[in-house]
Amino acid sequence: MQYRKLGRTGLKVSPLCLGTMNFAWKTDEADSHAIMDRALDLGINFFDTADAYGWAHEKGETERFIGRWWKNDPARRDRVVLATKVYHAMPDNHPEPNRGTQCLNARKIIRHCEDSLRRLQTEWIDLYQMHHVDRSCPWDEIWEAMETLIRQGKVIYVGSSNFAAWDIATANQVASRHHLTGLVSEQSLYNLDVRTIELEVVPCCRHYGVGIIPWSPLAGGLLGGVLSGDGVRRHDETLRKKIEDKREQLEQWEKLCAELGRRPADVALAWLLHNDAVTAPIIGPRTVEQLDQSMTALEIRLSDETLSKLDEIFPGPGGEAPRAYAW
Repeated sequence: MQYRKLGRTGLKVSPLCLGTMNFAWKTDEADSHAIMDRALDLGINFFDTADAYGWAHEKGETERFIGRWWKNDPARRDRVVLATKVYHAMPDNHPEPNRGTQCLNARKIIRHCEDSLRRLQTEWIDLYQMHHVDRSCPWDEIWEAMETLIRQGKVIYVGSSNFAAWDIATANQVASRHHLTGLVSEQSLYNLDVRTIELEVVPCCRHYGVGIIPWSPLAGGLLGGVLSGDGVRRHDETLRKKIEDKREQLEQWEKLCAELGRRPADVALAWLLHNDAVTAPIIGPRTVEQLDQSMTALEIRLSDETLSKLDEIFPGPGGEAPRAYAW
């Protein structure tokens, strides 16, 4: 396993991040524990979750799965770089306005961090991420809350998720005034089919040394081989519509992958890993077998010719701002 630094930090993480959104939703606790066991065996040390995950049963249940997993073997905790998130209402339908709404005020950040620590059965969170931006709350307030948690040893690094480039820039400028490290990572929707962040978020993250952690690297299964049968065979209505709308594009995509002798899912992950701004795509296996299959992407090196063909099939926004639309 060739570990990478998380953004501009000295923290080393695996080039694939284990996403746990399926835990307590599509994957039961025993299988979730088996997946985490296997991830450690494979050298994956970067786990991502969120306080709101587990909505199929109860928000917070995914964090509880993780907490019970290393309670059985406390040594596991030191081997994992743990990331979780704050922003969503917790718990469901809570009448208290600062917990039952989507926001990032200081009171909520501190209380929700303490709740996550309790569910996760750990003393600290390695990467505490804002799940969405809250433009109604002053950045000074947000950073003062994060600074409190950092000084208490409950949080080590702070990251963002689903932020625009100007949100990332503003957050880091205010953090600098507080003499804080600021944002070290950004989780964004990013894959071959959705390349919007290349216009402004990618150059912004590169400028500030913020590592990009792409979520939905297979575009919800669209890039997983839906035509050839390598991907999921049963599709929901939304995915079926996307397949029909993009059938010609997907035919070219899967033909190219077949010529490479690679599974489409593996090529999609490998493409992300070629971007020097990307730290680690998030994979969300429902089974141990799916986790094992994802590791193949780490072996793939795409040629310049192949990368050019992928650009032709899935054109991005035209480059980075402002060169993409100005001079």
